[in-house]
Amino acid sequence: MKHRPILILLLTALHLPVSAQQVSQQATSIQPARTNQSQITHNRDAQLAKQWGLRDDEFARYRELMEGPIGVYSPNLDPLSTLGIEARTDEERRRYAELQVQAEARRVEKLLAYQRAYDEAWQRLNPGMQRVNLPNDKPGTIAMPGSERTAVFVKDACEACGQLVQRLQSSGAEFDLYMVGSRQDDARIRDWAKRANVDPARVRSGSITLNHDGGRWLSLGLPGDLPAVVYEVQGQWQRQP
Repeated sequence: MKHRPILILLLTALHLPVSAQQVSQQATSIQPARTNQSQITHNRDAQLAKQWGLRDDEFARYRELMEGPIGVYSPNLDPLSTLGIEARTDEERRRYAELQVQAEARRVEKLLAYQRAYDEAWQRLNPGMQRVNLPNDKPGTIAMPGSERTAVFVKDACEACGQLVQRLQSSGAEFDLYMVGSRQDDARIRDWAKRANVDPARVRSGSITLNHDGGRWLSLGLPGDLPAVVYEVQGQWQRQP
């Protein structure tokens, strides 16, 4: 019974209300953390805006738009496309279109520069070895745009691309196939060609070649989606209707 007062005091202390000073101290410690995080986000967005050639307020509008329907339908859409699609005036639409053309030109230039470096490295490290092989077959040849042959641009997960290649193959046409988005991965082209039933004999003979796109499709600047059949007329590449 002698210990009861001590126990009562301990229980009472545990239920003492938090003082206003304590609340203030806690709020003060939380506020700088929130401010620092906000500043980090602001700095990151300012840097991204600069990379896309946008003002801070334009990038903020892009963030806001991506919280709406366009962000649901196209969650990975880039800032320029988003702002261009949701442009409020013709002037805005032209501005974002011009910025995107400039950005794509820089991107293609980098892609082609890397492709040249990749080709040089391959020839230096693996002289005489071809890069693309069909399963259980000899290597196919690597062709470059600029010949009189037809170029066919395809991409993965594209049913129409496989159907087009089958029609061309059945007609006996000779063509150079370029896979957009292959990421220089030979296995991607190999697997795609197998799924599309590309004839290994045609690849061995060189009447059909399998190639990494390496930014060529973008560099042609032709309209429309893939697949695309492209041919050269007087030094200019045109898309087959």
